Amino acid sequence: PTAIMVGTGKGAQLGILIKSAENLELLSKADTIILDKTGTITKGKPTVTEVIPLGISENELLKLAGTIENASSHPLAKAIVKYVKNKNIEADTLTSFESVSGQGLKAMYLNKELLSGNKRLMEAHNIDLSDVYEKSEQLAKVGKTPLYYAYNNKVIGMIVVSDVLKDTSKLAIESLKQKGLQVYMLTGDNQLTAQAIANELGIEAIAEVLPQDKEQKVRELQQNNHKVIMVGDGI
Repeated sequence: PTAIMVGTGKGAQLGILIKSAENLELLSKADTIILDKTGTITKGKPTVTEVIPLGISENELLKLAGTIENASSHPLAKAIVKYVKNKNIEADTLTSFESVSGQGLKAMYLNKELLSGNKRLMEAHNIDLSDVYEKSEQLAKVGKTPLYYAYNNKVIGMIVVSDVLKDTSKLAIESLKQKGLQVYMLTGDNQLTAQAIANELGIEAIAEVLPQDKEQKVRELQQNNHKVIMVGDGI
């Protein structure tokens, strides 16, 4: 009881709230920690690093991107909207809009379908990505996230977004590893992007996981006799 009292008191001083004495005892037995990527390992403030139009001008791509992303509150969408505004390009209005969890955005603009999202979304709508595939693979290998855009059933380009690591992430992860914890990063990013970031940190990546499937990944590790800590802001 004294150790529990001291532990919870010290935690409170450091801004850590512990739900119960039982949870603190369970925590000491953990052997695995899963870290969400965006906003936990990274700063959660992505920025646009590259605009790659295909068959249209850069300004046309940015106008369409700004128009669809304006309807979303996702951190990637906010980064793109900010970039478009800084270029003094006016976004337009949509006739319909839908957010597809773990994939991207779908909308109607001037009676034609406008899409923004990852490879999974494009494949679901039979969009041919062969013209941008090689470039997107190169970007993913260096930890950048390529977002695809399609309009009227054709790919019209990519906007590349990058979210930098928090200054404290490497040190924190090194400290966790020294305590004997196996560290995983859990993300919806594609495997190549996730692997590039995981390699930089010396941890394992669990990638291409839809938001609603993250809990299942935790359970899978638990079923393999791992005692798991989950760290994130959306679980």
